[in-house]
Amino acid sequence: RELFRKLAATADCVVESFPPGYMDGIGLGYDDLCRIRPDIIMTSITPFGQAGPYRDYQAEDIVTMGMTGLLYQTGDRDTPPARMTMPQSYMHGGADGAVATMLAYYHREQTGEGQHADVSQQQSVAWFLANAVPIYELSGVVLERSGAFRWSLTSSQRQVWDCRDGYVFFNIIGGKGGARTLRELVRWMDGEGFASDFLKSIDWENLDMYKVTQETVDAISAPIEVFFKAHTRHEIFEGARERSVSICPLSSMEDLMQDGQLAFRNFWTGIEHPELGESITCPREFIKSSEESFATRFRAPLIGEHNTEIYRELGVSDAELENLKKTGVI
Repeated sequence: RELFRKLAATADCVVESFPPGYMDGIGLGYDDLCRIRPDIIMTSITPFGQAGPYRDYQAEDIVTMGMTGLLYQTGDRDTPPARMTMPQSYMHGGADGAVATMLAYYHREQTGEGQHADVSQQQSVAWFLANAVPIYELSGVVLERSGAFRWSLTSSQRQVWDCRDGYVFFNIIGGKGGARTLRELVRWMDGEGFASDFLKSIDWENLDMYKVTQETVDAISAPIEVFFKAHTRHEIFEGARERSVSICPLSSMEDLMQDGQLAFRNFWTGIEHPELGESITCPREFIKSSEESFATRFRAPLIGEHNTEIYRELGVSDAELENLKKTGVI
C-alpha cells in the first residue's frame, strides 16, 4: 500500500480494473489518492460501471457482449449468436478508458482539477448499436443477425460474395450514391457475357434498395454472384479499380503480411523476445507523425520487469527491494 501511494504521488493518472469498491476497501480509492495528490486522475474500467444494480456483477467478455445487445446481431440469421474471437468489450472499454483519461488530463491542464473517470464496458459496446437503436425507434423493427447480408425493411441483400479464391465485399446501392458503380459493374459484366437482360434494364438512379422486393434483389444478385465466382480477388479488385467501382477484397492475415501498401509504410516490424528466443512480427506504428515516432520498439514488459528501475526512483534501497521480493510484496 505504501509503495502504491508513493507511486501515486508521482503519477498523472491511475488506471484500474478491480471490482467496484475494491480500491476503496484497501485504502487506495479515488478519495484516498486525492489526499496524496489532489489533482490525481483515476480511470476505473469495469464490466458495468461503479454504480447501479449491475455494478457487482462479474462478467467476462461474452457476458458484456451479450448484455449490450451486440451479440444478438453477430452471426448468421439461421444460427445462434456467434462471439467474435477477440475480446471486443475489453478493447472498447480500454479505448474509452484511454480517451476518458486524456479528456480528464486536458481538463486538469485547463483547471488544475483531477477527476475519477468511470468506464462501463457494457456502455462502451452499446455505442456500436448505431443503426439498431434508431431503426427500432423509427420503424419498430428489431435488427437480427445477418451474416454476409444486410437487412432492410423489405429485403435481405448480400454484402460478402464468394469469388474463385476467397471473398469480396460489395454493396448493391441504388440511387444517386450508387448508380455509377452499378452501371459500370453491369457494363463490365456485359463485356464478359455475364449481365442478364434484367440487369441491363434497371434504372439505377431511381432504384431504392430499402423498398425493393426480395424477388428483385434476388434477380439482381444472381448474375453478380456468378460473375464474382468466375474471378479471383485480384482480378475483381484490379477490374474494379480501373472502372472506379466500389468493391474490395477481404484480406486474410497472410494477405496483410504481404500487403504492398503496409510494406511501403513500414507497418510491420520484428520484435525480439529473448525469453522465447525468437523475433515476432508486430504492427510497428498506428500513425506517422512529422514530430515524433510512435513506433513499437520493445515487447510488452514481463510482470515486475521494471520494478528495480521504478522503485529506485522512489528512494527504495536495494536491501528494501530484496526484502519486498522475499516477502512477496513485489
